[in-house]
Amino acid sequence: MPALTVGLTGGLGSGKSAVLEELVALGAVGIDADMVARDVVLPGTPGFDAVVAAFGPSVVASDGGLDRRRVATIVFADAGERARLEAITHPLVRAETRRRIAAAAPDAIVVNAVPLLAETGIAAEFDVVVVVQASLAARLDRVLSSRGMSDGDARARIAVQASDEERAAIAWWVIDNDGTPADLRAEVARLWAALLARRGDE
Repeated sequence: MPALTVGLTGGLGSGKSAVLEELVALGAVGIDADMVARDVVLPGTPGFDAVVAAFGPSVVASDGGLDRRRVATIVFADAGERARLEAITHPLVRAETRRRIAAAAPDAIVVNAVPLLAETGIAAEFDVVVVVQASLAARLDRVLSSRGMSDGDARARIAVQASDEERAAIAWWVIDNDGTPADLRAEVARLWAALLARRGDE
């Protein structure tokens, strides 16, 4: 049977990475769209060349790679620039993601963490969609403490993402991540059991 594909999404600071980490520990094959997006624009790739051609040499950092903070500053301030970047990177990310899914074992449960899953309208590409939610206060606290981002920048990024209601509308399973790490582990364990059952029904 083909691998069971799971789209995992949630807003900035919701805890997608923590959920993905727990699922991988339980046996899932994990794909992090943010990491794939970094891989497809590494120096020497067609993606890197296309981004530099589109945004100019100022987006190249001193180490020769992309200055991700500079790129973020450009695209989050201008919807048109963001669309231009996404037109370059999204097809590359999708192609690399499909390659990784195809390489997984036939009986695998492949979990693909995609921050903008709801926004890009690709929910139908997955067998199931899992959404991680948390209160705005919890999300801001996580982002400000771990990412070195200002409150204003964090709120601006959250504002351009889908709402909790929009994400919940495409969800097969919703995880509430307002509790403790132990609470999250317990919720992910319940999700994993449901995914195993779902795979058995395929």
